[in-house]
Amino acid sequence: MLDTLISSKTRLKLLLKFFLNSKSSAYLRGLECEFGESTNAIRLELNRFESAGLLETHMKGNKKIYQANIKHPIFPDIQNILKKFIGIDQIVDKILSRLGEIEKVYITGDFANGKDSQVIDLMIIANHLDRSYLSDLIEKTERLIHRKIRYINMLSEEFLDYKKQKNGNESRLLIYSKDK
Repeated sequence: MLDTLISSKTRLKLLLKFFLNSKSSAYLRGLECEFGESTNAIRLELNRFESAGLLETHMKGNKKIYQANIKHPIFPDIQNILKKFIGIDQIVDKILSRLGEIEKVYITGDFANGKDSQVIDLMIIANHLDRSYLSDLIEKTERLIHRKIRYINMLSEEFLDYKKQKNGNESRLLIYSKDK
């Protein structure tokens, strides 16, 4: 649906890249390789976002690094629209709210890195999980959002060990926490 409102595929890719995971940052040539598009088309859209105040920039060596301006008044709105576009709101509503003792859920993989994909990777941190019920809910949600959902379940202790091993080198986007 969002792709009918935003006709520029480059603009949509940039929105996903920077606004889905606000920690994402990139430079022009990196985006060219990632998107497979010309630097001119990407630069044009980056300049529009920057002049609107939606992107912040800083220099790292001779590279201009872009990142979402999380202080912009419409940042939360854009992020919520993107989450609905991808189906994250449906995942939280249809799956997570009905499973019980879940501590945290992260999106990993392509979406955590701001890339569009037909597969949503979830990391579910829960000590007790009804896998058969989860499978049924995932199947129903997949039909609703028209994307595949792949998940891994970790116990709390396993997740702590995992975080130590990865040493912060993996992108994760927190979408649910029982503390919230």
